[in-house]
Amino acid sequence: MAHLTLRDVRKTYGHMEVLHGIDLDIPSGEFVVFVGPSGCGKSTLLRSIAGLEEISSGEFRLDGRLMNRVAPARRGIAMVFQSYALYPHMTVFDNMAFGLKIAGLPRREIRARIERAAESLQLAPYLDRFPKALSGGQRQRVAIGRAIVRDPKVFLFDEPLSNLDAALRVATRIEIARLKQAMPGTTMIYVTHDQVEAMTLADRIVVMNGGSIEQVGTPLELYRTPANLFVARFIGSPAMNVIGAESLGGTAVALDGGGITSAAAPLARGARVQFGIRPEDLVPAPAAGAPFRGRIALVEQLGEVQMVHVELDGTGAPLVAKLAGTLELAAGDAIALGHAPEAAHLFGADGDRLRPAARSAA
Repeated sequence: MAHLTLRDVRKTYGHMEVLHGIDLDIPSGEFVVFVGPSGCGKSTLLRSIAGLEEISSGEFRLDGRLMNRVAPARRGIAMVFQSYALYPHMTVFDNMAFGLKIAGLPRREIRARIERAAESLQLAPYLDRFPKALSGGQRQRVAIGRAIVRDPKVFLFDEPLSNLDAALRVATRIEIARLKQAMPGTTMIYVTHDQVEAMTLADRIVVMNGGSIEQVGTPLELYRTPANLFVARFIGSPAMNVIGAESLGGTAVALDGGGITSAAAPLARGARVQFGIRPEDLVPAPAAGAPFRGRIALVEQLGEVQMVHVELDGTGAPLVAKLAGTLELAAGDAIALGHAPEAAHLFGADGDRLRPAARSAA
């Protein structure tokens, strides 16, 4: 069991600060995923937790103990890297046993740990093979197994699936999900730029941007109630549609001449806001009164569903709708789209989500 606490953690290289005061609590046994675009600081934060990067200021505590100056090998943390980093001249067994031998564990204990890990990762038939005889997914599982046998307090994964092809990514992601279920008391932190990995694996997701945390929450919290435009656009595939709108006062919003009712807090007349709607929340609607009317520019037929790219009348603003694959639609067709009122999102001029107005008691 391991509880991680980060308080005002900063990392600088010369005069450039890449982590800007990170505050984060990760309870024991939680699987947390750091996501964000390239260069957002997620890998730097992970390496700072591991001790591979020195924290410039702030505190990192593990079960209450200050870890800033503790050597990586003494932190009780195991890390699985993007590259497998296996010894090519050693068998799978010896690769997994290497760290335990260095630590001076008895031979019987080493074998028992490796056999348990190999069984859980379906590596038992390959213990006598060399890495060159394994597939990419098998090599990554060996790297994970090498971390498991150390029995660490915390697992760190730095984009472990990025070198695998699509099929192997899915298979290995399933293995990591099984590992999470088999080790419910172990704290795990996982870095990825792939939101599918984040949504399917995480207990909570930490969305990072520009060295800061934008939002922390469960996958569904981030998906349903993004704190700002960055999270709204980053979480979800295809991304949320975001269109400029102007408040007419109260909760009515004018969008390209059509009225849209929103549950957002009342706004001053003329306030600039932005309207968001997810592609899957759009549905075909009668043209009369439909908030979105336009002409189809492109249809991506995916079988069960189709991505319909629409250019809105009047402005030509792009809109993407995720519709049933059985609908007969083609480029050039006119289309009208609506949505349920509760599916609408409103963001202020600063990009922050506008909270629903509190209802007075009857």
